[in-house]
Amino acid sequence: MSTKGQVLDRQIAALNAADCVRVFADKVPSLDRLGRSIQDLISIVSGLWRRGIGFRSLPESFDTTTPGGRLVFHVFAALAEFIRELIVQGTHEGLAAARARGERIGRPSAMTEEQVRHARALLTDPENTITSIAKLLGVSRTTIYKYVPELAAGRDTLVSSARAASF
Repeated sequence: MSTKGQVLDRQIAALNAADCVRVFADKVPSLDRLGRSIQDLISIVSGLWRRGIGFRSLPESFDTTTPGGRLVFHVFAALAEFIRELIVQGTHEGLAAARARGERIGRPSAMTEEQVRHARALLTDPENTITSIAKLLGVSRTTIYKYVPELAAGRDTLVSSARAASF
């Protein structure tokens, strides 16, 4: 399965039709999601094998209880890792190209420069609490502290530097 909202009914029905004696359910939709690398997949299946448990993939139609099935497993595991690496490589190339074009990558800023200036101005008045300023700007107190780092030295420092800048 790939999302929280899905149910395993279809997969369990397929396993029952394949005469499975015992079914263990997990949210893994395909072989490439079972492990992070080919070594990881082989380690998982080898661990099952040592415990006398065969691994059978219905979508890929292989069964590790047979020599041919083990061969197919290793081929599919290698292909899954190759595809995953291509996707990662493509993602990195796309991010690098976006950075080269000057695009901002990642989560958007929680506060604009104007909001930061507004917060600093409001913070110079001791009547304004950090909580009220955060509510006014639609952010959390933590965000105010993040974007106005001089608050860490104390609010008096912020007020003093604002007075000095006005002279």
